[in-house]
Parts: sequence; C-alpha cells; structure tokens
Amino acid sequence: MTGPWLVSASVVLPPAHPWVCDSLIDSYRHLAQVHVAALSEFGVAGRAVPPREVPRANAAGATRITDWACFGTLSAWEVVDAGGRKLVGLAQRRRTAGVLLVAGTLIGPADWWLLCDVMGRPQDASMLRTHTACGREIAGGPIEPERFASVLMHSMTRALAIG
Repeated sequence: MTGPWLVSASVVLPPAHPWVCDSLIDSYRHLAQVHVAALSEFGVAGRAVPPREVPRANAAGATRITDWACFGTLSAWEVVDAGGRKLVGLAQRRRTAGVLLVAGTLIGPADWWLLCDVMGRPQDASMLRTHTACGREIAGGPIEPERFASVLMHSMTRALAIG
C-alpha cells in the first residue's frame, strides 16, 4: 500500500557497478547516502544506520516492532531521524543480469491504520506510527512529492555518475 506520503525510487545496476558489493548489506550504503543528502535539502536531518548499530537498535525495540511490514524493522543503512525513527526503507533484488535497488521515503504521515487494518493487524498501527518519522514532521511543513522526487533523481544521477 502506498499513498502521497511515500516517494519510492528504483535503480537497476549492472553486476559490475561500484554500488553493487559482494555483501547485500553494503550495496545499500550509497543509496542511503543519496537519500540522506536529498532529505537534507528540505531541512530533514537523517542518518544511514551502519550495520554494527542495527542489532542493538532492533533488540532495544527502538524500531523492530513487526516483521510483516517493511517499516516495522530496521536494516543496515536504512535512514532514521535523530530519535532513531525510520524515514527511508531499502530493498533489493539480485539477478545474474543486474541488481535492483529500491527505496521508500516517508515524506508525509503514513496511513498506518489503514494498512494494518487491510493486513488484519490493526494492533500494530500505533507502534508503526510511533517508530517511524516523516519528512513533513521534521521539516515543519509539507514536502511536495514531485519536488522531493526531482531532488532525489538529481542527487541519484550525480552519485551514479561518480560511481
């Protein structure tokens, strides 16, 4: 489920691209950094969580609240706010021909209640709301999806060209 609160980005890379690492986790780092940079242009401070911090954050319950929703747990290099709430979720799919990297950025408040109801998990809605953040909250005002997508695409294009 998606809505005007989420801007997604997908990039397909050849297997030999510098962003594609032997480690699945390490392949997220560059994509996360591009998102941190794009968010900062809107006054949204975020940071990509290094792998060594993830087990502690999830064990403490700061972000790991449910395994069925991608925003219900924290993985390496995903982007969080200063309080550790998830802003950007990452995913990837690998094939012989290349790697698909995908990111979803919460620029507005997500309708967790609707998603949880549809998934038959209404009890998880308040936890998802508590453990996620959105750009609008941090920036103190709306972030237009089209504008964020444009800034993100420009940042991504520049970063991919550098390699």
